[in-house]
Amino acid sequence: MSIVSNQSLAGTRVLDLTQFLSGPYCTQMLADLGAEVIKVESPQGDLARLIPPHFVGDDSVYYLSINRSKQSTVIDMKTTEGRDIVRRLVLACDVVVENFRPGVLDGLGLSAEQLRREKPQLVWCSISGFGQNGPYRDKPAYDMIVQAMSGGMSLTGEPGGVAVRAGIPIGDLAAGMYAAVGVLAALNRRHMTGQGDYVDISMLDCQAAMLCYQGAYYLHSGVVPARQGSGHDSIPTYRSFAARDGNQIVITANTERMWQGLCRALGLEELANDPRFRTNRERYENRVALWGILEPAFKTRAAEDWLPVLEREAIPAALVNTIDRAVADPQIRHRKMVKELAASDGRRARVMGNPIVFQEAAPGKDIFPPTLGEHTAQVLGRVLGIPLSEVADLARKGAVQVSNKPLLVKPAE
Repeated sequence: MSIVSNQSLAGTRVLDLTQFLSGPYCTQMLADLGAEVIKVESPQGDLARLIPPHFVGDDSVYYLSINRSKQSTVIDMKTTEGRDIVRRLVLACDVVVENFRPGVLDGLGLSAEQLRREKPQLVWCSISGFGQNGPYRDKPAYDMIVQAMSGGMSLTGEPGGVAVRAGIPIGDLAAGMYAAVGVLAALNRRHMTGQGDYVDISMLDCQAAMLCYQGAYYLHSGVVPARQGSGHDSIPTYRSFAARDGNQIVITANTERMWQGLCRALGLEELANDPRFRTNRERYENRVALWGILEPAFKTRAAEDWLPVLEREAIPAALVNTIDRAVADPQIRHRKMVKELAASDGRRARVMGNPIVFQEAAPGKDIFPPTLGEHTAQVLGRVLGIPLSEVADLARKGAVQVSNKPLLVKPAE
């Protein structure tokens, strides 16, 4: 039986030739949506399995966070037999997602161009640092590299301070999300035309796209945006403030009604009529003077005490939570954004959940991420019709690796 979470992508088989973060994040999204995801690993396994400091059994929590509801096969693509098995798996799947360096799979005789000629309806998605063409095509890239090169990292940090990477790996995660969107669009096109497509995802492209209005600001004005700190480069009352207890509170008073309410909440009604602050444009032009008034006002109460005061004026506000507070938040818990995964052998792990909620499609069961090679024999038997005796022979030759559990191989579908 195929491993699926819900029925949205039921019947869609994905071959996952990725490791680390961007690719596995993409394929986990597809698995969460109901696709059958077959993960192909080298005999050493996805290197994410080894990332410290936290482990459940032999696998890192890093790996467990991005590989639920998948099946793991171990195939050595350095062997002729291994490459042939991968080729056969490609042709038995609807989607291939890979994040090898451009040209690596071509060198192994697993060219997307050739395999798509053999199966025109195949959707192939390549995730790389810089895309399949251009002067940086062959350069290696990681999350922080593309954060830095895109200009996004230059916006992060306090004004006058050093640039810092985003606290979440947005270079990898954004590429994974854009890849999933591209795959879904290609599947929809295939539904209409019968033809697959090749989806070329560049991590740098994704970060450049996410410059959004800040990129447009520069293209329009020629002025290079500086560090954003904890505020907004257009709205001076859209930022964080330190409260009396040292905790940070974020407010987003970005309309005239909210500005009037903020003045009342802080007991500074006279500011509403101050000619320096009558409109957002004037508040922006006099933002340093405005902050000099607002900052000491916020220090008159503890951060949590400000929330009901601001909420009475319908001003969106929040504490800057640490992760322990965020995962315990009642709204996050209510929306089931913390998942507890349980393996049949007693291993357990808590991970972050799937944010895509359908009204009609009931959520499926989240499957504990697979151990290395856990499904090799089942997949080769069920998908390719390879009998267990032949799988055992391939394992002796080193072309594949199987788990030590007793295996029941079903006939090919």
